[in-house]
Amino acid sequence: MADSVGYEDFGNMIRAAAAKVAAGHQELSRLDSVVGDGDHGTTMRRAMNLAVKSVDGCRAHDLMAVLSDVGWAILGVDGGATGPLLGTFFIGMAEATAGRQVLDAAGVAEAFEGAVAAVRKQTKAEVGDKTMIDALVPAVEALRAAAQAGQSVAGALAKAADAAERGAAATTDFRAKFGRARNLGDRSIGSPDPGATSVGLIFRGFAEAVAKK
Repeated sequence: MADSVGYEDFGNMIRAAAAKVAAGHQELSRLDSVVGDGDHGTTMRRAMNLAVKSVDGCRAHDLMAVLSDVGWAILGVDGGATGPLLGTFFIGMAEATAGRQVLDAAGVAEAFEGAVAAVRKQTKAEVGDKTMIDALVPAVEALRAAAQAGQSVAGALAKAADAAERGAAATTDFRAKFGRARNLGDRSIGSPDPGATSVGLIFRGFAEAVAKK
């Protein structure tokens, strides 16, 4: 099990997350068609493709630099709140890794907490509002708890992925309070939030990449 991760590992994590999104993009768009305009899968695939290109093109071989490049690449993606929030997520993570090249489980948790804090400055959504926050917050809380319990980076990320997927599934029973879906009222109940589902895919990709290390 991986006890630490660095520049190359984060690159592999992003590539694996992109592969998960690519494999699930049609389902993401199907979910979005229930509550929105049906383009979430396409938007996410485009965003994660840009993330991979940023990783492949980064010449600095610096953890903060590559995460920042990824964030800024995603930030400008059209498609509602996806680009701004996901881009902010990676930029927040970059800022939280300043000056460090190798992270243990506690360091990874700190990096992801920085990412969540950045996202929460951009949205008023809370857990229960049927957004990506419903998967993101429990994932990072699980990551921190696992790190504090002495688990490896791989083990902590697996716990985070499990929590993200549970959080996404739970949105099936929530009424949307943000985006186009909020206009549906109770009709938004009965289908999981596509943004939260995307977060689950991303965290599962992260976890699987590190598990292979």
